[in-house]
Amino acid sequence: MDTYATTWGIAALATAGVIVRPWRLPEAVWAVAGALLLVLLQLLPWQEAWTGVAKGLDVYLFLTGMMLLAEIARKEGLFDWLAALATRLARGSPTKLFGLIYVVGIAVTTFLSNDATAVVLTPAVAAAARAARVSKPLPYLLICAFIANAASFVLPISNPANLVVYGGGHMPPLAAWLARFALPSVLSIVTTYLVLFWTQRAHLKQEEIALHVQQPHLSRCGKVAGLGICLTAILLLLASRFAVDLGLPTFVAGFVTTLLILALKQEGPWVVVKDISWGVLPLVAGLFVLVEALDRTGLLRLLSDALHSASAQNPAKAMWLGGVIVAFVSNLINNLPAGLLAGAAVSASHTSPNVTGSILIGVDLGPNLSVTGSLATILWLTALRREGQEITAWQFLKLGALVMPPALIAAIAALVVTG
Repeated sequence: MDTYATTWGIAALATAGVIVRPWRLPEAVWAVAGALLLVLLQLLPWQEAWTGVAKGLDVYLFLTGMMLLAEIARKEGLFDWLAALATRLARGSPTKLFGLIYVVGIAVTTFLSNDATAVVLTPAVAAAARAARVSKPLPYLLICAFIANAASFVLPISNPANLVVYGGGHMPPLAAWLARFALPSVLSIVTTYLVLFWTQRAHLKQEEIALHVQQPHLSRCGKVAGLGICLTAILLLLASRFAVDLGLPTFVAGFVTTLLILALKQEGPWVVVKDISWGVLPLVAGLFVLVEALDRTGLLRLLSDALHSASAQNPAKAMWLGGVIVAFVSNLINNLPAGLLAGAAVSASHTSPNVTGSILIGVDLGPNLSVTGSLATILWLTALRREGQEITAWQFLKLGALVMPPALIAAIAALVVTG
């Protein structure tokens, strides 16, 4: 048996299962099944599989903290309050509401991360659509998915994958980061908005939204939830500034905020825990194991050699190739594992900062092509289903094929020119 071919085949089938969801089984089932099959067939020793699972610890903590914040905020009516406020500011204009949600999405992604946009903003937008009595809320909900990736390299904390790509203490100082990624980020955000708005313009023209919406009362616990989210953003900025992993601070912030609100209401934790989508954690663990198995096939060494050779021959060409290839690979194995592989390859090949930057753009922005490209999009899908909305992988792919490539080209071009 060709172990390499079998490993790649299992990884491909597991990824396909995550994308297509046969028999409508959760994405986590396929990722975990693929990981278990690799171990059972002895293609990956269980010790190395466990090493792969352990590599995701920071991500598990980060996601748990964000999901706690989102769920307690939803239960305390914070999203309904924000939704009514956004609808009132739109003054009956679907286009203005679309723009307002996009701006909020930029802010949430920049200061709380793209996963937070999927987890926290999606239910808020769904609430806004209900408050505005929107007949087709999907165009507004799509913003949450696309801006989560388009704005995910404004700051180092805007995407956990950024920390993975620049792992090992190679994260640039904040000033250097902004100098390198400010223009690519602006072009990514603007281009994504223009194309997304163009694709949804017919739906927005047909839509009518409520002009007068009653502003609900925000309870004391709702205010505490909002304060907890704001303090979490500050905490993440400080953690990024001092090169501290984001997982533990996020978990602590979410746990403390939830505990405080439950204590104020004298309720048990079950009222919050039971409604959180815990399936995302085994999904991430399964993806990390799949990458660990692919690494055993020599993929990392191959990537390192290719990067080193391309950078030495033609740095600008290496930037384009690195960014574009990683962008599409991220849709095959998810951008978090792809970022792990790319980060290790970059570190091993000692490539230039500009090539590393283009690869980071590919890891962050490329996932706007498909529903499995990033963890943020998978989280968005989960939140979408909770709101009674549905979009197929094919529908998203058709839209992503229009939205992602122009933004990717604009962002990498800006990096090439400024670099």
